[in-house]
Amino acid sequence: MNDTQVRVLAADDHVLLRTALCNLLTREPDITVVGEAGDGPMTVHQAAELRPDVILLDLEMPGPGPLETVRQLKASVPDTRVVVLTMHDDDDLVHALLSEGAFGYLHKSATREVLLAAVRSAVAGGTTLFTPHRPTARPPRAAERPEPQNVLTSRELEVLECVAEAMSNRQIGRQLGITEGTVKRHLRNIFAKLDATTRLDAVNKALSARLIGR
Repeated sequence: MNDTQVRVLAADDHVLLRTALCNLLTREPDITVVGEAGDGPMTVHQAAELRPDVILLDLEMPGPGPLETVRQLKASVPDTRVVVLTMHDDDDLVHALLSEGAFGYLHKSATREVLLAAVRSAVAGGTTLFTPHRPTARPPRAAERPEPQNVLTSRELEVLECVAEAMSNRQIGRQLGITEGTVKRHLRNIFAKLDATTRLDAVNKALSARLIGR
């Protein structure tokens, strides 16, 4: 995958929603929208032609159905990460899509920050799950909340604050005056200390433990 630009294919049969999604993504300096599609077959065709890093796939598009579309995408472009967007919260469908290789399942009520974090997490190999009734991380009980000074260093907290603003590793490096490699090292330490699996998971756990604030 491209180290500097995340190449995204936006697939949604509602033109206004797809346009709004593309406009949101193109505001990010590290994300490029390389194509758009309005149904399942066109998504598979565009993916094979454009080889995007991430596909944002609307669940309700015309075509063979989301499961078959994801299967075809994984067969055609196995290195591309699929993140599903939907208005539905269906446990069976969530598990089925993730089993087929999707790297994310986001309800369309997700915020801009959640969406951007999911795209960047998918590129890094992480999986994001967001629905209105399914938080990505369980808030710890008060007795479980660690003291900030015993968990994260001041630099790690600065990195995590930047992650909470949906910054990429490159943007974080520029913001803090450190290299991307150093950012990645801090993120590995953060993930290990918070027992987090994705950037969004780390942010949610830090917010719940009051390590950072919005």
